[in-house]
Amino acid sequence: MNHNAIETFFATLKRANPHPQTELEYASVFELLCAVLLSAQATDISVNKATRRLFVLANTPQKILALGLPALEMQIKTIGLYRSKARHLIKTCRILCEQHQGRVPRTRQDLEKLPGVGRKTANVILNVAFGEPTMAVDTHLFRLGNRTGLAPGKTPIAVEMALLRRVPEAYRVDAHHWLILHGRYICQARKPRCWECGVAQVCDFRAKTPAPSARA
Repeated sequence: MNHNAIETFFATLKRANPHPQTELEYASVFELLCAVLLSAQATDISVNKATRRLFVLANTPQKILALGLPALEMQIKTIGLYRSKARHLIKTCRILCEQHQGRVPRTRQDLEKLPGVGRKTANVILNVAFGEPTMAVDTHLFRLGNRTGLAPGKTPIAVEMALLRRVPEAYRVDAHHWLILHGRYICQARKPRCWECGVAQVCDFRAKTPAPSARA
C-alpha cells in the first residue's frame, strides 16, 4: 500500500466515522484503566456488563481496595481469567494509591510498571485518555496491518512501528480506533467482508483476492 493509498484509506474511514470512540464504557481515566485491564482475551460487551456492576460499588483505587479481592472476583467473575485480573487490579490500585496519589500515571514507563499492564494496554490509556498518537496493536491491528499491506510486520511491535511511520499525522490519534472497528466488523479474521468494505479499492488483500459474494 503506497502513500496515496494510505491517505485514501484513512480519509475514507474518517468520512464514515469522524469521531471514533472505544466501545468500552468508562467515566474516568481510572475506570478506563480497569476496563482495558479486564478486556484481555475478553469482549468489550462482557467487560461492559461486569464494569457496570463494579463501578456502582467501586470506581476509584481506594474503593477497589476497600472492596477486597473476594468481592472484586465476584463482581467480575463473568469475564475470562477473572481471578488473575482481580489480583492484578488490586495490586495496581495499591500502587496507584502508594505512588501516584490515586491517579493514573501519564507516562508509558509508569503505566507499564502496573501489574497486568503491558505495552498494548499502556498505548490504549495514552491514546484514549490522554490523546497521544499511539497504536495499541491487538489482534485486529496486527491482522489489518499485514492483510491490507498498510503496515506489514512479523510481531506486534513491528506492526506498531510501521503504523507510526506510515499513518499520516492528521489521522494518527484516531487510527487505532478506526482499525479496531474495521477489523471487528468488516475485515474479520475468518472471512473478511470485502463486499461491504469502503476501503477495498486500496487494500492489497482485495487486489489479490476475488471479492466473495455476500451470499457465500
